[in-house]
Amino acid sequence: MDSPNTLILDHYFPSDVLKITEVIETDKIIIHMKSLSRTSVCPRCHQKLEHYHGTYTRKVQDLPILGKNVQLRIKAHEYICDNEACPVRTVAETFDGFLNANRRMTQRCEDFICMLAMETSCEGCARICQAMNLHISGDSVIRFLTEHYEAQPIPVCSETIGVDDFAFKKRSRYGTVIVDEATHKPVAVLNGRDSNTLKAWLRQNRQVKRITRDRAGAYASAIGEILPDAMQIADRFHLHQNLLEAVQNALKSVVPADIKIPTDPDHSDNHQPEEKTAEGLKKK
Repeated sequence: MDSPNTLILDHYFPSDVLKITEVIETDKIIIHMKSLSRTSVCPRCHQKLEHYHGTYTRKVQDLPILGKNVQLRIKAHEYICDNEACPVRTVAETFDGFLNANRRMTQRCEDFICMLAMETSCEGCARICQAMNLHISGDSVIRFLTEHYEAQPIPVCSETIGVDDFAFKKRSRYGTVIVDEATHKPVAVLNGRDSNTLKAWLRQNRQVKRITRDRAGAYASAIGEILPDAMQIADRFHLHQNLLEAVQNALKSVVPADIKIPTDPDHSDNHQPEEKTAEGLKKK
C-alpha cells in the first residue's frame, strides 16, 4: 500500500500507453518509460498498423517538478505500414494528447509555454522558463505560437460583420480587423487597410449580407465591388460624429462667432470703491 506522503508519478502520465520503469534524480529528474501500445495509425493513409518494425528512445522535456528539470526517456515503437499504395514505409508511434510526432516537449508543456508567452512576451517567457529550469529559447517560443496559430481551424463568420482599421505602429503600419457581430469575436486580422486587402477576404466570405464600417472610402468601394447587394451600415461611433458635426454646423449658421456681453455701468472698471480711513470712521 502506498504511503499517503508518497508522490505517485504514474498518476500524472497516461498509464494505459506508458509505464515508468526507472526514476533517476540528480540535479534534474530523468524518468525512463516504455510504450505499452500494440497498434498505431499511419498519418498518411490512416490505416491501422499492427506490425512492429523496431524500437527507439525519445528524449522529451516535461514540466518541472519542484523546481527541477524533468527529462523523459521513452522507449517507443516503430510500425510498418502494409498499405502498398502508401508512400510511408515505417511510422513512429505518437501519444495523442500527451506527446505528438517529432516533438521534444510534452503537449502540456507546450500549452503552458504558449499561455505564458501570450500573457508576457516571447523573450520574457523564455527567461521565466529558464528560471523554472525549463529549457527553451525565445525563437522556440515564437515557433510554438506560430504552429498553434496555423493549427487552429479557420473561423467562419455569420452574415453580419464589423470592419475597422487599427495601427500596428501609429503613422507607420496599419491593419484591418473583422469582427463577427453574432459572437463579438474577431475572425480575421488583415495586413493593411486598403481596398485590395478587404477584397481578397470578401471573395472568400460571400455569405456576408450586412457590414458595419467607418466612413473610409476604401472599405466602401471594396464592399460595393465584391458584395454589391450587401447592406453597408455606419457604426455607432461615426454616427455620433456625424450628429456632432451637424449640430455644430447648425449652431454656426445661427449663433454669431463673436458675442458682445454688455457690462453694468454701476460696476465698470473705472469705478473705484471709497477708501475707508480712520478720520472718516471718526466723523461717522
